[in-house]
Amino acid sequence: MTQMTKGGNLPVPGAALQVAVTWRQGVHVPDVDVSALLLDATGRVRSDADLVFYNQPAHPSGAVRHLGKGQGADGTGADWLWLDLAAVEPGTDRVVVAASADGGTFGQVPSLDVRVALPDGQQVASFPIGDASTETAFVFGEFYRRNGGWKFRAVGQGYASGLAGLATDFGISVAEAPQPVLAAPAPPPPAPLPLAAVAPPAPVFPPADRLASELALSFPPFTHHAAGKERVTCPPNLPPGARVVVEIECRDSISVNIDSCDAYGRADQDLLSTYEDEVHARTFATVPQDRPLSLVVRADTPWTLRVLPLAHARRLVHSLDGRGPDLLVYEGPPGVLSFAHQGRSNFVVWHYFASDDPEWQGDEEDLLVNEVGHLDVLAPVRAPGLLRIEADGPWRLGVGG
Repeated sequence: MTQMTKGGNLPVPGAALQVAVTWRQGVHVPDVDVSALLLDATGRVRSDADLVFYNQPAHPSGAVRHLGKGQGADGTGADWLWLDLAAVEPGTDRVVVAASADGGTFGQVPSLDVRVALPDGQQVASFPIGDASTETAFVFGEFYRRNGGWKFRAVGQGYASGLAGLATDFGISVAEAPQPVLAAPAPPPPAPLPLAAVAPPAPVFPPADRLASELALSFPPFTHHAAGKERVTCPPNLPPGARVVVEIECRDSISVNIDSCDAYGRADQDLLSTYEDEVHARTFATVPQDRPLSLVVRADTPWTLRVLPLAHARRLVHSLDGRGPDLLVYEGPPGVLSFAHQGRSNFVVWHYFASDDPEWQGDEEDLLVNEVGHLDVLAPVRAPGLLRIEADGPWRLGVGG
C-alpha cells in the first residue's frame, strides 16, 4: 500500500475499488458523511444524479455506490463507497470523494484518513489528513482519467463554507440540491443515519417470514479463485441483512477454513472448518447491513469460493445424503429428524430458526447433535429453518423417526 501526501497521485486499476473514509470516533467528535461527485470535462456535475450519498446511494450508471458505515471495536468509524471505474460513463472525467462533518468541523475529527482498496481487500493507497481545522466539508481525493487509464490524486481541500460552498464549486444549485445533503439527514428508510445517533439498523426481513423472503431473493452468483490464505470482499449487490450460501471447493489441503470479517477485515466468526482431502462444502453467512460481505479463506492449495442465493441450498423434505460440511433448508413443521453419521470425528448439526419472542429480532439456535464417530440418533426440531452440518464423513438426515 502507498501512503500518499497532499497533491500526490498514482495509477489505480481501471476496475472495481473500495473507498473508505475512516476516523476515530469519540465524545464530541462529529460524525462524517461521505459522498461522491461525478464530474464532466468542465469539472461540474451534469445533474443532481451525479451526486452519490447515503440518501441517493447509487449512480444511474451503476459505477458508484454508497455502501454505508461500519464501526470497529476499537472505536474507529468508516464510511464506504464502491467504485467501478470500468463502468464510469465516457462523459465523466473525474470522480471526487468528499464528505461533510455533522455537528462540528473536521479539525475536531481525529485520525482522519481516506483509503483505496481492491475488492479482495488488498490496500492500494492511504491518504491521512493532518491539517484539517475549521472546515465543515472536505474533498479527500479524486479519481481522474489519464492516457486511457485512471489515477487517484490526494487532494485534501477543505471548505469552511460547508457543503454549500463545495456544492457551488461543482455546479450543484444549493436551492435545488437534495435536502439531506445540505441539512440534517432525513429519517430512514432507506438512508442509514449516523451510527452515533441511532441504534443498529433493524433487520431487513421480519422474523416471521425471513426464511421465505430470503429463499425468494436472487442475485448473480459471485465466484473467486485463489490459493493459500486470502481475504475476499464480495460485490455490493448482495442483499443487506440476508443469509447467503457460502460454498468452497478444494483438493489436497491439510485444512480448509472460512471466517467472516468485521468492518476492518479481521476474522470475526468461524463459518466452516474441515480437514477432508477433497472438499466440496457449504455453509452460510449473513450479509452486513452497512458494508460488503468479507470472508477470510485459509487453505494450502488452490480453491474456488462461491457466494450464492439461499435458494441454492438443498431442501430437506424426506431424506438427504451428504458428506462433510453442508447447509440444508428445512421448511417443514415442528417434528423429529433422524441423523446418521459414518465418519470418525465430530458430527455437529445446528438449527437456526426465527424466534417467537417479539422482543428478539435475531435467530434462535439449537444444537441438535454434537457427537463423535458413528451414530444414529433422533432430535426434535422446533420450526422451519437452516441446518448447518459439520462432519468429516458420510451422513444422512431424514424427516421423522
